[in-house]
Amino acid sequence: MKRGLLGCLVLLVVAVLLAGLTLWQSYNRLVKLDEAVKSAWAQVENVYQRRADLIPNLVETVKGARDFERETLTAVVEARAKVGQVTFSGVPNAQQFAQFQKAQDELSSALSRLLVVVERYPELRATEAFRDLQAQLEGTENRIAVERKRFNEAAQAYNTYRRRFPQVLIANLLGFAERPYFQATPGAERPPQVRF
Repeated sequence: MKRGLLGCLVLLVVAVLLAGLTLWQSYNRLVKLDEAVKSAWAQVENVYQRRADLIPNLVETVKGARDFERETLTAVVEARAKVGQVTFSGVPNAQQFAQFQKAQDELSSALSRLLVVVERYPELRATEAFRDLQAQLEGTENRIAVERKRFNEAAQAYNTYRRRFPQVLIANLLGFAERPYFQATPGAERPPQVRF
């Protein structure tokens, strides 16, 4: 009888140790993946900030063009201001993420309209300052696409691990929430129409 009780006690201790080890490993892995998501998000914010910092220079350069459409310039300035109003700390939750993406999409749209309108002003396109700013802006847009992709990859790795068993139990217990993804804006599958 004592031998059976001792065997049960040993099995219980081993089971508790295994459960503790699983909890410990899962928690550490969730932390690592969560930090990767936060790092990727910081890079996304970094390249969006670079774009926001370039816009005042672009606006000032374009303002120098005679008879330039003020409404397009105003749309860019207002969209940039809206982007600055979307604030939160850390990686956003799904609602904050949607708000952030909407503001950034509006800014992208306003910038696209600005660059289309600029095509009508050959003297503006010929200035070295505008060409440099346009090249920097195009490079920044490429960086944004790359960093958004990296963020989505980090979020996917985190979300995939988080949803596995037994991690899903541990994640829910310890408050590790699912991370949202960047998605294409509605209508992005259709090519833009450019009319002069």
